[in-house]
Amino acid sequence: MLTPSKLNPILFFIALLAISSTCFSQTKQDSLAIKVAVLDYIESQHSPNAAQMERALHPRMVKRTFWKDKETGKDYLRETNAESMTLLAESYNKKKDKFPEVPKKEVRFLDVSDKTASMKLIADEWIDYLHLAKLNGSWKIINVLWQYHDSERHK
Repeated sequence: MLTPSKLNPILFFIALLAISSTCFSQTKQDSLAIKVAVLDYIESQHSPNAAQMERALHPRMVKRTFWKDKETGKDYLRETNAESMTLLAESYNKKKDKFPEVPKKEVRFLDVSDKTASMKLIADEWIDYLHLAKLNGSWKIINVLWQYHDSERHK
């Protein structure tokens, strides 16, 4: 049975836990802003929109994937940057033939702190893992690691 002397430390621990989780977790506004950045990233490719992509990315964002060299058969990393992604968003789907009529864009929160977030975006053909940082009040994508659902396509 809990006595008053045993109850006080338990109540203190519960209060401390509640306060600490409130201090270091994201707000609803942060959650929305993070999701908007991720959606801006993918939707700017669905309907070509360089400004929308630029809004989502930090200027020093790096996007990476693995690829297989056809001659040697060795895996290596391919990398692109924010400028290239902005140019891609401007022209990638101009003919409206790169995505289904209703593209898949499932956004999952993997981990969020007050200034950093790890997200997973599941699209029709690929998966993106995104890192975001809250800089000067805005959530920006700073890293992307992606792969096709079928990793054999990385050739």
